[in-house]
Amino acid sequence: MILATMLFAAQAAVPPAPALPMAAPLPPALPWSGRSEGLIARPDDPWITPAERARFEATPNLADSYAWLQRLDAASDLVSIERIGTSPEGRPLIAVTARKGSAAKPVVLIQAGIHAGEIDGKDAGMMLLRDIALRGKDGLLDDATFVFVPVFNVDGHERSSRWSRPNQRGPREQGWRTTAQNLNLNRDYLKADAPEMQAMIALIRRLDPALYIDVHVTDGIDYQYDITYGFNGWGGEDAYSPAIARWMDGRLRPAFDRALIRGGHIPGPLIFATDDRDPAVGLSAGPSSGRFSQGYGDLRHMPSILVENHSLKPYRQRVLGTYVLMEEALRLVGAERSAVQRAVAEDRAARPTEMSHGWQAEEQPTTRRWRGVAWERYRSAASGRDEIRWLGQARDGEIASTGQRFAPAAPLPSAWWVPATKPDLIAVLRLHGVEMTEAAGSTALDLDMVRLPLARLSQRASEGRVPMNVGEGRHERRRVVMPPGSVRVPADQPLGLVAAALLEPDSRESLLAWGAFPEILERTEYIEGYAIAPLADRMLEADPALRAAFEERIAADPAFAADGDARLAWFYARTPYYDDRYLLYPVGRETVER
Repeated sequence: MILATMLFAAQAAVPPAPALPMAAPLPPALPWSGRSEGLIARPDDPWITPAERARFEATPNLADSYAWLQRLDAASDLVSIERIGTSPEGRPLIAVTARKGSAAKPVVLIQAGIHAGEIDGKDAGMMLLRDIALRGKDGLLDDATFVFVPVFNVDGHERSSRWSRPNQRGPREQGWRTTAQNLNLNRDYLKADAPEMQAMIALIRRLDPALYIDVHVTDGIDYQYDITYGFNGWGGEDAYSPAIARWMDGRLRPAFDRALIRGGHIPGPLIFATDDRDPAVGLSAGPSSGRFSQGYGDLRHMPSILVENHSLKPYRQRVLGTYVLMEEALRLVGAERSAVQRAVAEDRAARPTEMSHGWQAEEQPTTRRWRGVAWERYRSAASGRDEIRWLGQARDGEIASTGQRFAPAAPLPSAWWVPATKPDLIAVLRLHGVEMTEAAGSTALDLDMVRLPLARLSQRASEGRVPMNVGEGRHERRRVVMPPGSVRVPADQPLGLVAAALLEPDSRESLLAWGAFPEILERTEYIEGYAIAPLADRMLEADPALRAAFEERIAADPAFAADGDARLAWFYARTPYYDDRYLLYPVGRETVER
């Protein structure tokens, strides 16, 4: 059992919010009622959740949430709680398991509060756990196991106030988007810097869920859809796990939509406006990369869903729709156990020899049915320009939508070699469960290495790092001695695409792109003018081709021609004295036939 008193260790003080004359006004809410309202407990029910008791105007703090769950654990043999990690401020991160019997069953892992102000999933999951444990829905556990992380970003959850999410309709006080380390957990799946993410990845590896659901609340434009969700491969789009995508698109998606519609909700795909200030421009659609939950699941061949409830819908409506989706997920995974297993096995058995490292917009947008909301423009005295005003009136029609497809793929090596000098990188690979072999002694290898002459650090920090703008690399065949403790990471493994995303120099999500190799930008050793000048003169005399290249550079670049230091540096770079590891990415690639 986890004691609520553990929650407040090392709690950081939050400065008071500045005084405001009024809360940010939101557009009118569309009227709503639905069958899912029957899920709400009666006011006299002893197991009413704190959110239900508050008529969904408030959500409980972490101590009250955990205390309620502990009480449920004590009341039901179906429910158990375990601590899976600790936040930077010392709060426990927990997982609640609802299981019937000891037989292995497919696991549905659902997390809430990765962005802690977007907390719909916590209150929906508490209601569902209550109904499974005590209100007759234990049949959902006949063929599936439910594992629930009620709050992923626990420190952000406790940084709660009226001023967290001005674009969201309820609850009254909301948590903060980022962690106590100011990290956005839904940008951290591959690089895994946050201790909370490290705990989640360890849980994913241990459970190997048949379905992983990440519950959010979206911002942006207004529309009628209240529960939107998505996955890589929606509607036949590209995916790294095509068999899983076909199952989700063909079986899961229709089942979710039917259940939500029965409950009185309006489901839709993930919605991202191309321009939030001009809805007429249309929508942008497409897959997600490995920094996000559903993109990470796609890479590791784990069925993964991103849920984005609509922020302008009332909290009550959003929580009830989330409950419906969670319940249907348990029912569907239990019924589709064999089909899910086959899809996962097919994707994990695949061994692609090439990989796309990004997406590109389709040339022609498509037109799709649109359940929108009327809007108008008005002149804002504050901005001095026309702004959008949403009118709270349903408007059906059509809208343009631009999708994305994989960018051209690049060949993968048969393996990568990570030197022992990068233990932090090796630790990230191990965290994800990537297979590797450690070298016991020094190992001489002929490897494809990549030099990055255009690499530069970004001018701004992102997610606790300073990313690197890698630019186009130049491949070199080199004889390399890898020291003891270096690791060989084969591409021929189920997590080969996770390894590729982390290690390939062209990957937009690599640790290289996240700035884990700043040392390659620093050239060490140097040469004095009294040594390089006469050496350069001799080089000009001895090598006609070098002289021609030098004279061509002088003719083409007057600034270079006038800069004596630059001229001598040009020669220095062409001597064996120059640092041959400068701008060299130290992860080697085996490119021999597999």
